[in-house]
Amino acid sequence: MKRFVYINDDSCRYSYCDNRISNTKYSLWNFLPKNLWEQFRRFMNQYFLLIACLQLWSRITPVSPATTWGPLIIIFIVSASKEAWDDYNRYLSDKKANERKIWLVKDGIHRQIKAQEIHVGDVVWLHENDEIPCDLVLIGTSDPQGICYVETAALDGETDLKTRIIPTISANLSVEQLGKVKGVVECPNPDNDIRRFDANMRLFLPIIDNEKCPLTINNTLLQSCYLRYTEWACGVAVYTGNETKSGMSRGAAEPKLTAADAIIDKLTIAIFMFQIVVVLVLGYFGNAWKYTQGLKQWYLMYPVEGEAPWYDFSIIPLRFELLCSIMIPISIKVTLDLAKGVYAKFIDWDEQMFDWETNTPAHSANTAISEDLGHVEYILSDKTGTLTENKMILKRCCISGTLYGNDNGDALNDVRLVNAISSNDPDVIKFLLVMALCNTVVPIKSNDDTVSYKAQSQDEEALVNAAANLNMMLISKDSSTAEICFNGSKFRYELLDILEFTSDRKRMSVVVKEGQTGKILLLSKGADEALLPLACPGQQIQKYLEAVEMYSQLGLRTLCLGWHDLKESEYKEWSKNFQEASCSLDNREFKIAEVCHSLERDLHILGFTAIEDCLQDGVPETIKLLRNAGINVWMLTGDKQNTAIQIGLLCNLITSEPNSQLLSISGKTEEDILRSLERALLIMKNTSETKDLAFVLDGWALEVILKHSKESFTRLAMLSKTAICCRMTPLQKAQLVAILKSAGYLTLAIGDGGNDVRMIQEANIGVGISGREGLQAARAADYSIGKFKFLKRLILIHGRYSYNRTAFISQYSFYKSLLICFIQILFAFLSGLSGTSLFNSISLMAYNVFYTSLPVMTIIFDKDISETTVMQYPQILLHSQAGRLLNPTTFCGWFGCSLYHALVIFFITICAYSDEKSEMQELSMVALSGCIWLQAFVVTMDTNSFTYPQILLIWGNFVAFYMINLILSAIPSLQLYTIMFHLCSQPSYWISMALTVAVGMGPVVAFRYFKNLYQPSAINILQQIEQSNGSIQTSGNLESARANLLNLLTGSRKNRDSYYHPLLSDSAESARTD
Repeated sequence: MKRFVYINDDSCRYSYCDNRISNTKYSLWNFLPKNLWEQFRRFMNQYFLLIACLQLWSRITPVSPATTWGPLIIIFIVSASKEAWDDYNRYLSDKKANERKIWLVKDGIHRQIKAQEIHVGDVVWLHENDEIPCDLVLIGTSDPQGICYVETAALDGETDLKTRIIPTISANLSVEQLGKVKGVVECPNPDNDIRRFDANMRLFLPIIDNEKCPLTINNTLLQSCYLRYTEWACGVAVYTGNETKSGMSRGAAEPKLTAADAIIDKLTIAIFMFQIVVVLVLGYFGNAWKYTQGLKQWYLMYPVEGEAPWYDFSIIPLRFELLCSIMIPISIKVTLDLAKGVYAKFIDWDEQMFDWETNTPAHSANTAISEDLGHVEYILSDKTGTLTENKMILKRCCISGTLYGNDNGDALNDVRLVNAISSNDPDVIKFLLVMALCNTVVPIKSNDDTVSYKAQSQDEEALVNAAANLNMMLISKDSSTAEICFNGSKFRYELLDILEFTSDRKRMSVVVKEGQTGKILLLSKGADEALLPLACPGQQIQKYLEAVEMYSQLGLRTLCLGWHDLKESEYKEWSKNFQEASCSLDNREFKIAEVCHSLERDLHILGFTAIEDCLQDGVPETIKLLRNAGINVWMLTGDKQNTAIQIGLLCNLITSEPNSQLLSISGKTEEDILRSLERALLIMKNTSETKDLAFVLDGWALEVILKHSKESFTRLAMLSKTAICCRMTPLQKAQLVAILKSAGYLTLAIGDGGNDVRMIQEANIGVGISGREGLQAARAADYSIGKFKFLKRLILIHGRYSYNRTAFISQYSFYKSLLICFIQILFAFLSGLSGTSLFNSISLMAYNVFYTSLPVMTIIFDKDISETTVMQYPQILLHSQAGRLLNPTTFCGWFGCSLYHALVIFFITICAYSDEKSEMQELSMVALSGCIWLQAFVVTMDTNSFTYPQILLIWGNFVAFYMINLILSAIPSLQLYTIMFHLCSQPSYWISMALTVAVGMGPVVAFRYFKNLYQPSAINILQQIEQSNGSIQTSGNLESARANLLNLLTGSRKNRDSYYHPLLSDSAESARTD
């Protein structure tokens, strides 16, 4: 589908939407119904809404409807308030953007309007540093050559300036003509591809003839970018409002479900099924007791037989359904969301993850998946800019077979190269000229006439700077010309065409015309496998292949440079084909690539550059620590294999030790590649785990494997701790992540550039580095950090602690709900299975909302072992990786604990207060007090590090329970009137509480003590070491800790899907069973 944009035509300006931006989710009128719909799309909210509605039926409800409606309304208000606040902030942001003042020019008259009043076809006039209000086709600039500079960081995260040029058709328009221009732009319908714009433009008479001119993304100014270093520019609005490329790219990311969330959902379903069984069983026996015994009891006032309604048989089961509905904690989602928000803030506030060099803090863009950081099993990392500094320096080069920089490691100071330049060696001069001209670098002149360079690629910047240091300086450049200063003399080149770099072509070329001689030249640079096959027949390239191999062994990045003299007739014929391909609106990219390939042939290979990119500080130590933690680390890069291997050796990804082996998956044919894959798989299967095996493959081998033997490669990936994947395209990086995800592994992808975005978005967790390539990866990621070394803290500290805390909070939420529910069920056997509630409505509502919700939040601050100990023993992460703290088995421990505590509370309460002198409310309050006492001790026993907020929340809440109930007991209109005063004055009440704590917690404390004494886990031993300030009581304990850590490291690999033995309140100490 196409869009026809008529320039300055009032009859067509309202055919498309105006420029009003709207990122809000709600309006004033639809907020309530839409938010209610979104809230109650969740199963748990639907469930509790059903329960709340059933409680409105007075015939069946055992308690006041407020017990469910109260918490449900509170949860709704909290969630709705958060949504409303977020949406209001979006509205204010939209309002600010929509009401910005923008200059519009029509019929030669400039007038100021609001940005929201721009329509498609309007001519917008911009000044320096203006934000671009919509997508424009550039038709004029203040620069005589028709270029302008834009900053696209807000759009794509890239911090370097981009050059934009006016189409050739509008090159000769004056300022007056720009205000009166008429024409049509033929372009595609709106899309979100910010790298592509395949369109054509025609201007109408009398300004110019009806010639069609192709447009590309380089002729556009996109919304959200800024105009820089240009006095003014003007353009035609082609996409406005939410139809701009920026607007089409917006949208909420798909929510990620963490491993903990998935288990919680399964546990919720299991509890629901258990609840249904309990309700049906109790309902059946309740009806049986009613018809055999209940109808005989006159004081129960059951309806006389024959007068009961037809649905009478369902009343008792429904009463039990309402009574047991609290088995599923209504507040668990709000509690976990609050906790996860705090986890994210801990990451943002972590000063040890602040990069002082770039003034960059760590940032959590996704607050919902912090606990998954503690589950990471595979890290897939980019190389350049992620493991390395991305600060490129030309170190060596090979020109016409001569190696420069080999002696001193610095080609720029090689005397032989300096002498060759002084003597005007033709090949050396051509080599430097390609370095200076074949690029997209923008030279910027300062007030003191010094020249600096802005480049989209660090490699290009390194080459241009190196050429300048060797007296071949690029001093100016615009859309049509470039000026070179060599040895004090200036040379002018006309830029005829640019054959842009793509990941498929792996090369770029420029066609230039010498100003003095009129010669037309093709200058090319690219990967060796892209340019060497294009060498002219007869040229010897063996020396170059040897040079590339040597540079790769040194870990240097290589680029091949080529040159070709073009005949004018040859160029004119090609230019015609190139123009036709550029004007095509269908498959333009493919057609252009074909035409480019037809020109890039018979190249004279000039030589190779070798660029150094040093490792970031702390990378080897970080990778070693992460591998010791049981995390498999893969490196995915676009570099050559030997370069990648050398970087892998430097950063501890692979080693040269005797027990290490690097398996190569390669071959000249598809059959060779598949055979090497099967051979590598066989070696992996038959090798002991003590041997450190890794494999290396390139992009072509991966393409063949995914086509013919994806299952075998998946098995190999599951067996390999380390892999080096080179010559990878962005798509292939994402495919590797998808393969590991499909095998059930939790993946983390980390990168720093735009080519890493697909990989980052595909992974379970995406981490972006705010690097020299810009912020595109950081913006697309769940987390952003300044350096790779901060990854160890992100995973080992924040990930592990977040998982530990989430595991406790979620299981404790079920525990406290099951505890009160089991007491209700036990009471049913004393009340004729009638579904009567032991607790009054106020107590039930306060128990869920106030009494038990605050103490559990203390775990947010808890640390089972110190950060120093975690870093010293990174293997402890395997507790989290293997799901030792939260799984069906550990949940059974909490389930059993809640049942045991319910039995203790119920029988102690009944034995102490079941005589005829006790009131029902006293019985209820004693049982409720027992729940509060036990939950306080449970939280205390599971807290490893005490802080003032924790002490205040646990025991302050305990004191608040008594103060609130003493106040309620002073209100005559309530059922609790005088109850708490009466109980607190009785010694039997306090004896009952002490007995409840002793009997309830005694076995738990004893179990933990004897287990820690005779079968301590690694965590127990590490806690003992910390408590004794690094000294341990017996050497046996030390050996036990070491053996336990070793078992963790090996056992988790043998059986990933098995569960652990439960603990009542120390589920972290479980042991995996095979």
